Amino acid sequence: MSTRVVRLPDIGEGVAEAELVGWHVKVGDVVREEQPLAEVMTDKATVEIPSPVGGTVVALGGEVGHRLAVGGELVRIEVPGEAGSAAPPPPRVPPEPPARPAPEPPRAAAPAAPPPMPPPATVRPAPSLPWSPGPPRPPGERPLASPAVRQRAREAGIDLRQVRGSGPAGRILHEDLDAVLRGGGPAPAPAGRVADTRVEEVRVTGLRRRIAERMAEAKRRVAHFSYVEEIDLTALEALRATLNAEAGERPKLTLLPFLIQAVVRAVAGFPQMNAHYDDEAGVIRRHGGVHVGIATQTPNGLVVPVLRHAEARDLWDCAAEVRRLAEAARAGLAAREELSGSTITITSLGALGGIASTPVVNRPEVAIIGVNRMQVRPMWIGGGVVPRTMMNLSSSFDHRVIDGYDAAAFIQRIRGLLEMPARIFIGGRDG
Repeated sequence: MSTRVVRLPDIGEGVAEAELVGWHVKVGDVVREEQPLAEVMTDKATVEIPSPVGGTVVALGGEVGHRLAVGGELVRIEVPGEAGSAAPPPPRVPPEPPARPAPEPPRAAAPAAPPPMPPPATVRPAPSLPWSPGPPRPPGERPLASPAVRQRAREAGIDLRQVRGSGPAGRILHEDLDAVLRGGGPAPAPAGRVADTRVEEVRVTGLRRRIAERMAEAKRRVAHFSYVEEIDLTALEALRATLNAEAGERPKLTLLPFLIQAVVRAVAGFPQMNAHYDDEAGVIRRHGGVHVGIATQTPNGLVVPVLRHAEARDLWDCAAEVRRLAEAARAGLAAREELSGSTITITSLGALGGIASTPVVNRPEVAIIGVNRMQVRPMWIGGGVVPRTMMNLSSSFDHRVIDGYDAAAFIQRIRGLLEMPARIFIGGRDG
């Protein structure tokens, strides 16, 4: 046998390190050539690393969440080879003979060990207290048990805090679980409410770590300020219902395509909103193309797929592309280039949108438009109270490059377009 060290390859695009976000193998597994070994995440994508050889995995280069430099050891694989390299097995054998003589004398005394076993046996017949051979556990003390016992307890619905262990130092054994199950279930909880002292540790890895780092960096470096305005969408909702009724094979329209079109029209008069701010170089880059980031919740966390060149798309094209991007992002199939390059972002919590929010600017962008909950509310119009479909836009801006007046004027421009939606379709981009 010979040992092959598989190293983290150069993934490209100047990536110097990557984070281990998942293993497809474990020590002892037999793998074939090209079989996926692990998943690593860079700033831009998650990549599977295949095995260059077939063999047996003998060591892993780190735990999930560990960061590896390019060229760092990812995994070691024992590869079948010539007999001349089969020397490693003998070294494992010699340590065992010296170890056996030491345990063997105690084994002679092992017949005396069975006496500890009778106590559980004597306790088993007692149906009233099969689970409490030891003193009550102090509040907040974590039960001692092996992983196998914990898993079995979870599967059986047994709360180990209510089980008394018969092992050393009160360790809970399989026999203790047997006693609980024979007794018809776990020990009854004390009457009344009981303090829950459990603490669950969840390691921050993969996409969740990236989100945390990006949000923290944005809050550290961007001078955020938010502006909230309510918008009357009654006319737009009527138009949307009519267009959907006549859509035929076209995709159904949500509010989002209308908002995208309104943003395209509005940024023509406010080009500073469709921009990136490179604070290290001290440069603002205003973009002609409107590449709209659509903040999308996925099972793994928040991602921002990008609808490119919204200025060149009509309402239905925007609707179809938004749907395609959202489905790809939720399924984890979005391409790397579809998750970067936005120039302005729209974020919405849908039915959970609330009354107002303070979205975080998607750095290096300088503006983000937040959509809140839409609802019919009584409004005073023309001397009387009438029902109107209302919604708030909660938007945030980078105050280093966007003045408060310009931000307010920009949102008022969007408001005017949405409240009189026919203006969205008149002419091209304008101010």
